[in-house]
This record gives sequence, structure tokens and C-alpha cells, in this order.
Amino acid sequence: MALHFELVTPAKLVRSEDVHMVVVPGAEGEFGVLEGHAPFMSTIRDGVVQVFKTEGGAAEEIAIEGGFAEVGENGLTVLAERVEG
Repeated sequence: MALHFELVTPAKLVRSEDVHMVVVPGAEGEFGVLEGHAPFMSTIRDGVVQVFKTEGGAAEEIAIEGGFAEVGENGLTVLAERVEG
């Protein structure tokens, strides 16, 4: 099973791929999303999105600034105000 993950800024689609898990810096605290997660929306704070491509693998870290995260039946979409790097 895989989680479809998209990272988007107002200017472009930064990332669109199937991964194992993503950890998002939510405004209320970090949260992890796996395939089949219940639908919800959250604001996100400046921080680092951790992308785990495989179970037990090392995380790829992507610095972001603000925005929203939405988990739905199609996976996880992070709309960040800005992505560093």
C-alpha cells in the first residue's frame, strides 16, 4: 500500500509521488499520515515535512513555510506558502 503525496505552492506542483508515510508540522503539533488515514484538514506551521518513501527508510526533509494540509480519499496534499530548496 502507498500514500499518494502532493506538495504544492501557489506557483507550482513541487512533488507528486506515492510514499509510505509523511509527517507534517501541523499548527497543533506534528502528525503522521499513512495510506487509509481518516480525512481531515489542518493548518500547518513553518517547519519540515518528513517524507518516508519506504517503511523503515530514512526520511527526506523538505523545509516549508505555512499553509494547509488536506487528507482525503486521494491521499495527502500539502499546500505550502513557500518551499525552501
